[in-house]
Amino acid sequence: MNKIMIIAGEASGDARAAGLVRAVKRQRPDVRFFGIGGDQLRAEGVETLVDSRVMAVVGLFEVLAHFPTIYGALRLMRRKLREERPDLLILVDYPDFNLRLAKTAKALGIKVLYYISPQIWAWRQERVHHIKELVDHMAVVFPFEEPFYRNADVPVTFVGHPLVEEVGSAYNRAGACRELGLDPARKVLGLFPGSRRSEIKRLLPVLLDAAAQLHAQYPDLQFVLPRASTLSEADLAPHLARHALPLTIVSARPYDVMAACDAIISASGTATLEIALMRTPLAVIYKIAPLSYRIMSRMIKVDHIALCNIVAGERIAPELIQHDATAENIAAAAESLVYDEARNAQMRERLKLVREKLGAAGGSDNVARVVLDLLAG
Repeated sequence: MNKIMIIAGEASGDARAAGLVRAVKRQRPDVRFFGIGGDQLRAEGVETLVDSRVMAVVGLFEVLAHFPTIYGALRLMRRKLREERPDLLILVDYPDFNLRLAKTAKALGIKVLYYISPQIWAWRQERVHHIKELVDHMAVVFPFEEPFYRNADVPVTFVGHPLVEEVGSAYNRAGACRELGLDPARKVLGLFPGSRRSEIKRLLPVLLDAAAQLHAQYPDLQFVLPRASTLSEADLAPHLARHALPLTIVSARPYDVMAACDAIISASGTATLEIALMRTPLAVIYKIAPLSYRIMSRMIKVDHIALCNIVAGERIAPELIQHDATAENIAAAAESLVYDEARNAQMRERLKLVREKLGAAGGSDNVARVVLDLLAG
């Protein structure tokens, strides 16, 4: 029986990793998976030794604040690599943690597959040389990543993005609204503050302040917020208590939420791709600790922050970054997207470009084939 350690430190990685595990087990049900993950990996039978809820932070100084927890998880995984000697280590995004673990695996002679590349093409491009030393194979999900790694002599396969096959809802807008307890006759704005506790602390208050401004002007406007699997009700409760809003919290049904919304304000991240694939108009906000931002902004090599815009190659979704991510600016962006029917329709049409750029379905099965090839040697 083959053993695979898999590391997914965030909600989006948990979802992608679960699809990979499911695809591998369709062909090799005897493979045992263990590692770091959340609810979705556990649902696929993966033994999660660390819950990804404790790992999901963003920003240089936010990571430092959680260092004892994250370093403890790293020490545990290093010990498990030595004790269990898995046949393969699969790393899913989460680069600062995963590349350290890859170094241990390399020293032990354990093969390493990296699935969902770190965004080194966007910033800190020099890390490609570090990856070349530590990783046996890259499985990348964006077409522009393959030549980036190939030019650096890193073994790489473009497997396609699993979201192309995963994203979708059984409901149209009216049906999704009824299913979620919303009134289809009234406008709906989605609030997507992210899947990490650090994002909730930084973004949810300003999102709710913006929603309060909109509610004062448009009393019939409904708000809906999907709670990520990496978050508990207690993570949201202190912020929600500050405002009395017609706000519906939904767990575990993000695509139905997207289908119900007239527009969405979203944290930057994988969610922007999912929303774009659902063709729901959106604006994107990004806000981290001021010093973290000053350092990172000097390293960024791309013109856009939002993944949906990076994939499209153009600024389809407005981006409100750092000091621009104020309640007033967010409310203005949301008002335009929800109530300007022409703009709403135009963005829905332009968002088709994201699906076109991501290519055909089959990403999870494609990366499963890479996994099985590595197990076979």
